[in-house]
Amino acid sequence: MRIILASGSPRRKELLKLVVPQYEVMISGAEEILKEGLNPQEQAMNLSYLKAKDIYEKNSGDRIVIGSDTMVVKNKKIYGKPKNRKHANEMIKELVKGDRTHSVITGLSVIIQKNGQYQEVNIFDEAKVYLKHITDEEIQKWLDTGKAMDKAGAYGIQNEFGVFVEKIDGNYTTVLGLPIHKLYDIIKDYIN
Repeated sequence: MRIILASGSPRRKELLKLVVPQYEVMISGAEEILKEGLNPQEQAMNLSYLKAKDIYEKNSGDRIVIGSDTMVVKNKKIYGKPKNRKHANEMIKELVKGDRTHSVITGLSVIIQKNGQYQEVNIFDEAKVYLKHITDEEIQKWLDTGKAMDKAGAYGIQNEFGVFVEKIDGNYTTVLGLPIHKLYDIIKDYIN
C-alpha cells in the first residue's frame, strides 16, 4: 500500500518515519487560503484536507494520503508563516505578551483507498504552549538564525527557540506539525 505525505516539511517527514519507515513525499499545490467563517480548528482541518485531496486526486490505486496544516493561535488571532523579518518580530512579541501562552492547532487529513473502498478522516489536535519572557535582544538573535520564516508563529520548538518554551500542555508532535499519536490510530490497521 502506498503511503504519501502531502507535505515537504522536514519536521513532518521525520515524524512520519516514526510511524512508517517507507513513504513517498508529494508537495501539494493547494492554495493555503483561510476560509471565511471558520474557527481556527476548522481552518487547520480545511487546509490539511485541501492538501491531502490535491495529492489524492493526482494518484490512483490503493493509497493513504496524509495532509497536515499547523497554525498558532492567540486570542483568536491566527499566526501563519511570517511574510518577512519585521512580521516575524511582531509575531513573537505578540506571543510573549500577557500570559505568554498560545495554542498550536494541527489539522490532520487522511484519505485512504483500499480495494475500491474510500475513507476520509479529518481531525485536529491542539496543544497549549507556555513561553518564558524573551528579551528584544533574544528575539533578534533567534531571527538571525533564519529559521523563523517557514514556521507558523515564526518559531520552531525543535530549534534554538526551544529554550524559550516553559512547558507544553498537549502532544509535542502536534506542536511540530504532525500529531503522530492520532495518525497512528487512523492508519495502524493498514500498516501492520
